[in-house]
Amino acid sequence: MNLVPVPVQPHARSILRRYRTLNPGLFRRLRRAGGRLTGTAVLHISATPRGGGVAEILQSEVALEQGLGMDSRWLVIRAPRKFFAITKKIHNLLQGAAGKLTEQEKGYYLAANREFVAAFARAARGVERAVVVVHDPQPLAMIGGLPAEISTVLRLHIDLATPDPATLEFFRPMIDRYDRVIVSERAYLVSLPWLRRAKARVIFPAIDPLSEKNRPMSRRAAERLLLEFGIDCSRPLVTQVSRFDPWKDPIGVVQAYYRAKNDIPDLQLALAGLRVAVDDPEAEAVFRKVRKFARGDSAIHLFGDHEQLKTVSGDRFVSALYTASDVVIQKSIREGFGLTVAEALWKGKPVVAGMTIGTKAQIQNGKNGLLVASPEEAASAIIKLMRDRRLAARLGAAGKKSVQQRFLLPRLALDMANVFGELV
Repeated sequence: MNLVPVPVQPHARSILRRYRTLNPGLFRRLRRAGGRLTGTAVLHISATPRGGGVAEILQSEVALEQGLGMDSRWLVIRAPRKFFAITKKIHNLLQGAAGKLTEQEKGYYLAANREFVAAFARAARGVERAVVVVHDPQPLAMIGGLPAEISTVLRLHIDLATPDPATLEFFRPMIDRYDRVIVSERAYLVSLPWLRRAKARVIFPAIDPLSEKNRPMSRRAAERLLLEFGIDCSRPLVTQVSRFDPWKDPIGVVQAYYRAKNDIPDLQLALAGLRVAVDDPEAEAVFRKVRKFARGDSAIHLFGDHEQLKTVSGDRFVSALYTASDVVIQKSIREGFGLTVAEALWKGKPVVAGMTIGTKAQIQNGKNGLLVASPEEAASAIIKLMRDRRLAARLGAAGKKSVQQRFLLPRLALDMANVFGELV
């Protein structure tokens, strides 16, 4: 068990200027907040350096914090598969899955976190005036051994609307010890009635508009790239970009595709969930289940392994998928926020999303996207958007504007800097 530093290149002044053009007023406030934190050590601790929304956020957030003058660092867990199998179970239980943690599993989890504390002491030797930001349940129990003089923030990215009561009770005394607890939606605080409101903060995640995935790509370049992978962009294309995870409901997406195909015979479906996150041991089994359910349909394109992409980067491939898709779907059953929704909206695409708390924070039904509660509703929404191009364009434009106003990285960095400023 260990904590390993993730190398992050701080943003240069030229990149900071590009962020400034997105929202000059907000960026001026961010520079002021960052200036007050110059030299402050901010240590983010998470489960994995790549794969999944948390890693994507931190890659950009830490670089921006460094560019603003903070001594921001990122540490990730190194642990056996057994640890991640247990924490995936914890993740599922906190999102409302059936089951319970055994005493053996609890003991193993707590012992692992004690080892992470020892590794943290080595990594943070000599650090003063520090804020530690613990992301999600995997390193949550570290709070039991962190020095009292260090300010602590727990950042929960998951959907906490219907947690398993016994699992939440196990974590309650640990959560309560943090100086600040951040969730992605106010509704999640209902599950934490014992948490003092002075500690609680609601901060939406955000996407980095300057990352390779989110930068503009020409339609022609996207079509040419996707043709290498068997996707014919002269035919209609619907895409879901998400881990192969039961909460993302990839089976429901395939069901919606088959229903929609009755009306749109040349419809194609792409499911992209490139497996790189070490903290998601379920992904391979879910991928096999989806592949079997797809029944060999040549118009269903499944991407579950980076090796399929050969020399093409995952971010460039996903950017091409967003750019060339007629409709992007995110049919989640639970969603803490759903960065892929924001990514697709930022690309100006019409989005069909499952009716979760995280997606409802981003989409107003009928105004900047469509919300659905079943494969049947998803199929109807796909057909509607394919047939009504003016509606699709209107929703896509409204979606891009909403992301510009609320869900870009500088706003997230400002919100986090304000929290850090409260603590140091």
